[in-house]
Amino acid sequence: MYLGKCLCGEVQIKINGEISDIIHCHCSLCRKNSGTAFATNGFINSVDLEIASGKNSLSTFSFKPGKNRHFCTNCGSPVYSSNEQDPTRYRLRLGILDSDIEERPISHNFVSSKANWEELDAKLPRYDSFEPSRK
Repeated sequence: MYLGKCLCGEVQIKINGEISDIIHCHCSLCRKNSGTAFATNGFINSVDLEIASGKNSLSTFSFKPGKNRHFCTNCGSPVYSSNEQDPTRYRLRLGILDSDIEERPISHNFVSSKANWEELDAKLPRYDSFEPSRK
């Protein structure tokens, strides 16, 4: 089981199953929705998603007919996406999870659409907190 919650903690979820087909998506839609260079998404069986609290705080945005993004109305955190053509699966933004996951990403997708400043294999310094130059 995996646990997660939105940024404000209003929407809390439980995943009672595995996460499959995890990818780093670099498409412009994922970049715009996440505000980052890419989004890390995985699929779950729709029956495995439990909204433990905050169901009334979920709202939906349909960016294309039948394709819905479900997010917290309070903080705006994306929770999951659904597709009416495949109601058996949801796409989950893995950043919402608080639990460590066992599954691992299998690919970078839409790399021809990636942000021009994103270097996939950059050897950048790594810090446990803020970068030293931050005041």
